[in-house]
Amino acid sequence: MESTMRNHSGFPSEEVMDTLSAGFTTSYAAVMTFIAVAKEESFAKAGDRLGIGRSSVSRNIQKLEQQLGTKLFSRTTRSVGLTAEGEIFYESCKPGIDGILNAIERMRDLRGGPPRGLLRISSTVGFGRKVVAPLLSRFRGLYPEVSIDLMLCDSPANFTSDGIDIAFRNGRVDDSQIIARRIIPMHMLLCASPEYVLENGLPMKIEDLPRHRAINFRFSSGRIYEWEFRVAGELIKHAPSAHLTFNDADLVLNAVLDGQGIAQVAGYQACDHIARGRLISCMDQYAPDDRSHFLCYLSKQHMPSRMRLFIDFMLEQIRMLNLQCAVDDTATSTSHRSAQ
Repeated sequence: MESTMRNHSGFPSEEVMDTLSAGFTTSYAAVMTFIAVAKEESFAKAGDRLGIGRSSVSRNIQKLEQQLGTKLFSRTTRSVGLTAEGEIFYESCKPGIDGILNAIERMRDLRGGPPRGLLRISSTVGFGRKVVAPLLSRFRGLYPEVSIDLMLCDSPANFTSDGIDIAFRNGRVDDSQIIARRIIPMHMLLCASPEYVLENGLPMKIEDLPRHRAINFRFSSGRIYEWEFRVAGELIKHAPSAHLTFNDADLVLNAVLDGQGIAQVAGYQACDHIARGRLISCMDQYAPDDRSHFLCYLSKQHMPSRMRLFIDFMLEQIRMLNLQCAVDDTATSTSHRSAQ
């Protein structure tokens, strides 16, 4: 193979030199702009991500298309998409660009010194407020040059458009492009306060639920959370007629603690209150399958040290917290009888 790349004098052949020359005239900035537009599917969003204006994005793409002699994007007033040639060029460029970015990030980490920079973190509201936020001061005490932007929202954040580095998610993660590391189980428990139990008793089976005052949770999408139970191996969803509905998990919990009704809440919210006798769980034999809490990110490639350290820190610290409820059916029945 080498003989085809070099002439008899041992120097690179004219063909190879022409390829190198053509590659040299194709600027790195233009290729990076192309990659950004392809990922964002928008000239404006690509410009925001690169920190340049939309006109600069357009000039870089036009220059690249002129150098390659082909159209890379099909553009309308509403959308931007890759042409067939653009798809080929993207698939050919991406491994090389990934390698360059990975090398740059490694060189930065090799400089030594403490990790620094901004981490943009997303979490569901309840888990972020109770679990993630209290640990941030400890992390920043270890790594004071790392800044953290924590965003709480019950709808999944978009890693790309929202610029998220790490997301804490509850339940099932079905996106194959996301790396989801399980932190702890996520048990859903049907709970009531001792005061409510004294007055109303507890439901023992699904047919008893309509006779009780339900408190519901509303997702940011507007959808009402359906209580889940597993009966004889089958998943049963129950949509209670609620006396109270909140779009905040903590408000649901507070209403239950106040004796205003029953609700199905996450174990991380309820376990401490159950241990202290402030809540009583019921129908534990019908508890749904564990859905888990996950720490999510897009890729292990190009991961700066601040991200690696944050991930390791959170996995270790959250697993050390007592956030899992191991409720015994017998104990629950005993508590139920004593409350009555």
